[in-house]
Amino acid sequence: MRRVFGGWLVALALLTFASPHGWAKEDKGKRPRLDLRAAPRMAVSPAQVLFTAELMGGDNLEDYHCPELEWDWDDGGKSEHEADCAPFQPGMEIERRFTAEHRFVHQGTYNVKVTMRRAERVLATSRVTVTVRPGFGDVSGDQDGN
Repeated sequence: MRRVFGGWLVALALLTFASPHGWAKEDKGKRPRLDLRAAPRMAVSPAQVLFTAELMGGDNLEDYHCPELEWDWDDGGKSEHEADCAPFQPGMEIERRFTAEHRFVHQGTYNVKVTMRRAERVLATSRVTVTVRPGFGDVSGDQDGN
């Protein structure tokens, strides 16, 4: 009975410390979270809005060095940003703040999303809602044209 129980303990220990690709890798550190803000969040059309995506907390991990950002404006448009960065060196600070501007020409409620990627792998996403009221001369009715 001891032998079977001991075998199970060894198996459990191996499963705990092993990964699908061999032995478990070293702790990579705490991952930051992606926060997205808009200024202003409520505006009159046509509205120029500044968006700030910021990595909050976490460590300076290589995965977050020089990411690609995709902005989905929820008005039919998208933008992508790719940076040209020096190679990552241990101990270096990663860029944590990314900004983009977008012009909303029609009234509506827009659920803007930013997606952060590295090597085509999604690292994080975040969303913010922007409300645009009809401005002088905006006869669109709503973003669907009704």
